[in-house]
Amino acid sequence: MKLSCLQENLARGLGIAGRAVPSRTTMPILGNVLLATDHGQLRLAATNMELSIVHRVGARVETEGEITVPARNFIDLVNSLPPDQVNLTLDGAKMTLKLVCGSVNASFRGISADEFPLVPEPDDEQAFSVEAGELNTGLTQVTFAASSDESHPVLTGVLAEFEGDKLTLAAADGFRLSLRHIPLVEPVDTPFNVIIPARALSELMRITHGLEEHVQISTTRPHNQILFEMPDTVLNSQLIDGSFPDVRRIIPPSHKTRVVIGREEILQACKRAAIFARDVANIVSIKVDDGELIVAADSAESGQGSTRLVASVEGDGLEIAFNVRFLVDVFSALDTPQVALELNSATNPGVIRAVGDDAFIHVVMPMHLGRR
Repeated sequence: MKLSCLQENLARGLGIAGRAVPSRTTMPILGNVLLATDHGQLRLAATNMELSIVHRVGARVETEGEITVPARNFIDLVNSLPPDQVNLTLDGAKMTLKLVCGSVNASFRGISADEFPLVPEPDDEQAFSVEAGELNTGLTQVTFAASSDESHPVLTGVLAEFEGDKLTLAAADGFRLSLRHIPLVEPVDTPFNVIIPARALSELMRITHGLEEHVQISTTRPHNQILFEMPDTVLNSQLIDGSFPDVRRIIPPSHKTRVVIGREEILQACKRAAIFARDVANIVSIKVDDGELIVAADSAESGQGSTRLVASVEGDGLEIAFNVRFLVDVFSALDTPQVALELNSATNPGVIRAVGDDAFIHVVMPMHLGRR
């Protein structure tokens, strides 16, 4: 293998593919990144056996070849290089990759690419498309609600339901639920659903940020892996086996009180209240009255703080408590100027909607509001 490419393109590609390299592994090959020539391009690939990322970099290829090299060292060196042309030459007999960039010379001892795990190829005939911007919005508004508790593997994933011309994403951790509908470019023939690890979707969210093209989605048969194909990148993830809870049963069918308020205003009020809520299990109170909403937190150790906000209120006044971290998460994930908070009582779940965007719904469980 002999090729050359630009340092900034190589560094960017390694920054994308390298996210799949495990921080710890008992298999040395998984600590390496694959470099392989592919139709006049340089293909970079990394995997932790659950998540694989392949990224292609434009290159001038003189000789074909492939090798794996230690990911951390190679990425760190490439990031430190000047913005110049990078020349890579493989010595197959010594399994060594030589790098030259300006005055910099380096070599890396590698492992044969034959030992690198196979990464599934996208199935274009069975693929369906979604706009990258729509997908990124959906991931932003849903993925944060997935659980981090590995004792309940299903809840560490995001439910993806494919039906007709719509993809529905849902995540829940037992305390909150986030759900988003995303339009598909073409409808699917047969409805199906899968559970995708939230960690994989967090990486997909980074890759699709600012992307304007379509993302092609396909699954292997049976549905045990899912692939997301973008212009230069393919992300492949193992799926989580199990049954996801019936999330629609969690959504209250009606409400007695509805509050419409500025999203940025209530977000900042929650962040201020969070300062005092740190000592009281992150509990903040939301008090709704005629034409106003008060966000407050009270700590016997550090003091108390509250913010009074002008709001449009329909229905009865009430007071309810929430985990402020959950409120900050959801208000930060939304981008509409106004949000609606729908409530029934201090002991029933609250529903948060994005005003003007019916594709999103968030349910958050209340907390006990202790009295001093």
